[in-house]
Amino acid sequence: MRSVTIDLDATSPEQLVEAASAIALELAARPAQESPAVCMELARDLGRALDVGEAALSSLIGVIDRSGEVRRWGFSSTSAWLRKQLGMRSGRANERVLLSRQLRRLPTVSKQLASGELSLGYASTIAHAVNRLNDDDTAAAETSLLDLKEQGLSAGQVARAGERIAEVVADRDDTEEPPPEAKRPFKESWVEKSKSLDGAAWVKGWLSPEDAAIFDEVLEPLATPTGAGDDRDHAQRVADALISVLSQGHRRSPITIIAPLDTLEGTGTPGRLPDGTPIPPQRVRQLALNAGVSALILGPDGHPLYLGRTTRFATPRQRQVLRALYATCVVDGCDIPTGLCEIHHTDGWKLGSPTDIDKLAPACGFHNRWIEDNPDRVRTIRNANGRYTIHCLPPWDAKHHESDTRRGRSSRPSRPQESDRQPEGP
Repeated sequence: MRSVTIDLDATSPEQLVEAASAIALELAARPAQESPAVCMELARDLGRALDVGEAALSSLIGVIDRSGEVRRWGFSSTSAWLRKQLGMRSGRANERVLLSRQLRRLPTVSKQLASGELSLGYASTIAHAVNRLNDDDTAAAETSLLDLKEQGLSAGQVARAGERIAEVVADRDDTEEPPPEAKRPFKESWVEKSKSLDGAAWVKGWLSPEDAAIFDEVLEPLATPTGAGDDRDHAQRVADALISVLSQGHRRSPITIIAPLDTLEGTGTPGRLPDGTPIPPQRVRQLALNAGVSALILGPDGHPLYLGRTTRFATPRQRQVLRALYATCVVDGCDIPTGLCEIHHTDGWKLGSPTDIDKLAPACGFHNRWIEDNPDRVRTIRNANGRYTIHCLPPWDAKHHESDTRRGRSSRPSRPQESDRQPEGP
């Protein structure tokens, strides 16, 4: 028989987390009750308990986020750390970071979430709604949105109310006209893009008067009907005008498709985009009829672009090769697309590394600087296909990784004793 007695007043946070983990493991290992009615009751109670756990997790994430500690560990943001360490999807990680930042400005929401009176869904919805409001409007919005919840509105309905939060605040204050700051609630322009499952995207945002004027000046002339047969509405014409500008009008926007030669010769081998998305062989051949085809020689017999020490910066052709080899930043767990990365010399330009294609890899701006500032906390691995992967080591693990590598031990970091840790600072 196994049992545990916990004195909550004398228990440390570390012990409480350990006890919660043990209980969760035991609960997950037990089969569910056969009675659907009992399962409904247990699921309801467990869901509420998990929401309270999310309040505790949010508090921890808040401390981590405010301290910037994740950057010392080689992560560009708290969200990146959550994605790598906890295996979260991007949207879930961003939601948790946003909640941890906004709960400090939402005292009632924070208190109700921690006591089990408010679900995580409502708390996250309200946090998202007040993200770009000032403190005064946030306080008013918190009261208004919680009132809507008490009236029986679902989290989805509260979210829709949050999209017109300025009007909700104005209604609460019984004003006929929203205050001037509500008419212009943001200091800087912003745009958000959320992807759908089929690869399309929803785009929403807000432009300052100055940026809105530029938007109109550039796009409106391009959004006029092209003739009597143009049946697009204005929104469609504006979208087409925006894409025309982004793709530089008549100039072609390059799309890289990687395919073996035999695919172009008629076999059924599919091609792929740099991020790994498969392209049917018929579509590859169709695109090749109207596109330029470049051969990239990637193998032991030779690489096409070797510049030695004659130049420090990668050429456009080298960048094209790297986009074909890498979908994202070379650092393990970083998902910044290659097209937005800088080019990193894997052996260090300052240490004499040439600007040769087999010595280059894409690294986002943060990691490119981090690697240079922390050379003793970097493990670089090159696989059989010539692709690099860089691992950023924890602060205390740096002095062990070289000997561990020689002994063939796992590179997975483990927490050493206090005396083994490296001193603070990069």
